[in-house]
Amino acid sequence: MAVDPDVQMWATAISTHASNGRRIIYRFAKHFKSTFDRTSQPFRIIIAWKYESENGMPSAEDLQGMNLLEDALGPVLYQDGFATLAIVSTGEDLREWTYYARSEDEFAARFNYALIEQPAFPIEIHSACDANWDMYEQFKVGVKEIVN
Repeated sequence: MAVDPDVQMWATAISTHASNGRRIIYRFAKHFKSTFDRTSQPFRIIIAWKYESENGMPSAEDLQGMNLLEDALGPVLYQDGFATLAIVSTGEDLREWTYYARSEDEFAARFNYALIEQPAFPIEIHSACDANWDMYEQFKVGVKEIVN
């Protein structure tokens, strides 16, 4: 996993579906460096990788591809504070990476550059303006910490 220089601390949260017991695991940026300015990255870009499994979690082969994708993107997207990875969710036959970036067009260009020598990945990309990081903030409000 490439290290995002703007993230000071990562955390993990797990959501369990009440009816089937299946889990979704979230890795998210819990704290950012004090110098980080979220307003410089007003666009939310979600990369979605759908897969099939019996338990909702990716196979070893899918997981290897997901790690390859994330590792290839990191150095190119994090360069000069262009983008930040805010949330990664895995479960229920779907992994999603939620990035915030300065520009949708430049994200696409950097994305293509980073993956030029990689195999094709079974992904979809969705983007929207989210200047206040509302989706991220709503996610964080919903996380309940359990302290032992």
